[in-house]
Formats: sequence, structure tokens, C-alpha cells
Amino acid sequence: MKALVLCGGAGTRLRPITHTSAKQLVPVANKPVLFYGLEAIAAAGVTRTGIIVGDTAPEIRAAVGDGSRFGLDVTYLPQEAPLGLAHAVLIARDFLGDDDFVMYLGDNFIVGGISGVVDDFRRERPDARILLTRVCDPTAFGIAELDEAGRVVDLEEKPQHPRSDLALVGVYLFTPVVHEAVRAVRPSRRGELEITDALQWLLDQGLDVRASTISGYWKDTGNVTDMLEVNRSVLEGLQPGIEGSADEASEIIGRVRVEAGAKVFASRVVGPAVIGAGTVISDSYIGPFTSIADNCLIEESEIEYSIVLRQTTITGMRRIEVSLIGHSVEVTPAPRTPAVHRLVLGDHSKVQIPS
Repeated sequence: MKALVLCGGAGTRLRPITHTSAKQLVPVANKPVLFYGLEAIAAAGVTRTGIIVGDTAPEIRAAVGDGSRFGLDVTYLPQEAPLGLAHAVLIARDFLGDDDFVMYLGDNFIVGGISGVVDDFRRERPDARILLTRVCDPTAFGIAELDEAGRVVDLEEKPQHPRSDLALVGVYLFTPVVHEAVRAVRPSRRGELEITDALQWLLDQGLDVRASTISGYWKDTGNVTDMLEVNRSVLEGLQPGIEGSADEASEIIGRVRVEAGAKVFASRVVGPAVIGAGTVISDSYIGPFTSIADNCLIEESEIEYSIVLRQTTITGMRRIEVSLIGHSVEVTPAPRTPAVHRLVLGDHSKVQIPS
């Protein structure tokens, strides 16, 4: 069995962060979200892994390498444009050969991994298996309709009038018959080759498409709100430890990890929170569900329920909450006189300023 990991998307919902960084490499609890998926694949006993890459291929390659650090043997598969999940299967045909495979979206996060569903698929070997979860807004997802016996009867991508609230989670398991299905589908109204259409083709041919409804935690980390929520979820299971240092004037409360080389001076850190290697926290408050990456400087500031990427400096900020701050950023107070805001913002930025 092989794995196909999709990392070709542009990440438009995470702009401006993704103007300069691959969305799959944005960290939660100071580890790129993609790494959690790769670890889950390895834990399921799958080693040969193809990674679909697009414009951010150099970043993905630099971060993942040959996959050996995860126990994987990685092959990179270029995709000229994000033309749909079924298109990714099409261009991976030579790599996949006639093997069964698990397809995993690189920006998805599933607590508990995928070992159980992979084991079930190997044992039962239906033509395809999909994972489903209930969502509040079915129009934003691929949606499956089940009959009273729990069998899949219909699938539709981002329906305007959903017939169920069961969304497809970004993990799919296939036998080689799916290659015929992806060749048969045509571009959707979005101009993409949809994997939901390929699954529907399998159903229309009378083939065995099974579904498992998961009750555990799943998130598509495609936007800031979900990214912060995943960060919160991961930090709740954080293993605390002080590998760096905290002086006597500091207070460390709850599940806090201070990584090697990090220093905390005259500050209060309330967990769950992680302070990255080489970071300095001085005269500040770091609140729950906050991840500060490596080599940052936080001075005379308060931060809570936020993600701060590497090499960022935050000085003299009274309060920052519910924020995703990119790498190599400088955040400082505006001059008191005149009372103006001075901004340099990238495309698609969102800023909230008190009036």
C-alpha cells in the first residue's frame, strides 16, 4: 500500500501568511501541520509516499527531504496547477501503479491518526473508503448522503442545497479501480476534477464505496480560525518541560514547554503554551493556547490564544489575542503623538484597530 499526500494548493484563505510560506508548513504547537499527517501515515505502516507539490515545492522539499526522518520513502510529484483532487490522482498514476493507496490532504489534521481505518481497509478491501464527519456548513465541503443502512448513495462537491451534513474528511482509501474513475470525470463548475465525482462514478458502476463516520477531532486548517483551533487542541495534550531557563522573577503555570535555549525573564507564562528554542520572553505575559516559535523576542507584551512564527519581535504591545503572526515580523506601538496608525500590509490582509 502507498500514500499520496496533497501539498499543491495555494492556501488563499491563509493569506497573507501563504504569500511567503506553504500552508501545509504553518506550525501548530511549533510543528508544521503537514508533519502530523506524515507521522500518521508512517504509524499506519505505509512507507512509500508520493507528495503532490506545486508552486511551494522548494519549501516542501526542504522541510520533508527524503522522508527518512518520518520513516517514509518520499517521491515528489509536480502538479502544474491545483486542478482538483482527482487530477492529483491522475498525475500520480505512474507512481501509484496497481497498488492500493491512502490519499491524505496535507493541510488536514485528525486526532488519533489513521491506523484504524487503514487496517480496516486492508482487511475488508472495498473499492474505496471515505471518512465522514458532521459539519455546520455543508455547502463548504464535499457531502455524502447515506441510506438507512449507512451505505453511501450519493456524493456532491460543495452543494448549494445539501442533502446531508456529512462532510468528506481529507483522507480517502482506494484500490486501483479509482484510476478508471478519475479518467472518466469531467471538470466541475469550479473548473476542477473533483474526487467526489470520481467516487460517484464508482457508485454508479455498482462498486463498493464504504464510509466511516468519525467522532474524533478533525480540522481542515485552511483558515486562521481553524488553525488556531487546531493549535489549541494540540496544546491541550502538551508534555510540559523546561529545557531552556526561567528566572526567579518568572511564574510558569500549568502545561508549559520551554524549549532548549529559550529564556524567560520576569514574565508569567500560563499553559498550555510552548516557547520555541532560542526565544526570549521578557517582562511579558504569555497566556493559554499560545505557540511562540524559535528565535522570537517578546518584550513588555501580552499574548494569548495565538500563533507566532519564527524570528518575530513583539515589543510593548498591551494585548494580542486570536492572532496568527508570520515569521520575521516586527510589532511595536505606534507613536502617541500624533494619534495615527502606520501600516504596511500585504494583499488580502485583515486588520482590526480600536477606534
